Amino acid sequence: MDLVTKARSKSPWIIHCNCGACNGCDIETLACLTPVYDVERFGVVNVGNPKHADILLVTGTVNHRNERVLRNIYEQMPEPKVVIAIGACGCSGGIFKDCYNVVGGADKVVPVDVYVPGCAAKPEAIIDGVVLGIEKYNKKVQSAS
Repeated sequence: MDLVTKARSKSPWIIHCNCGACNGCDIETLACLTPVYDVERFGVVNVGNPKHADILLVTGTVNHRNERVLRNIYEQMPEPKVVIAIGACGCSGGIFKDCYNVVGGADKVVPVDVYVPGCAAKPEAIIDGVVLGIEKYNKKVQSAS
């Protein structure tokens, strides 16, 4: 395993995509970055560019207007990559799943590795999901090398 790959597996960079949520899961996701939970101490960094991200956090239900945006963000991420669907809407479409403009959860557009249920998902559950995502990411890194 080369130095860059090892560094990426020890300090994953995360990008967050809101596909049209009520912002409950977004607030809880951002709470993970506050001093109360402080996920940055584990090396997790929130970035704004998908070309720098290892893990994609998806909140909200995917609709026809943001489906292309989500796919575009996913495709810009370097391999290997992990997708984590957060909240009931991100996992399955939630209470909006039967609406005319809703595609469904994130797994209808991109392959999802980890599901974090809840409405809104609690910060502890999100952190557990990210830790599971990091484990899956490390397995992908090891199988690629």
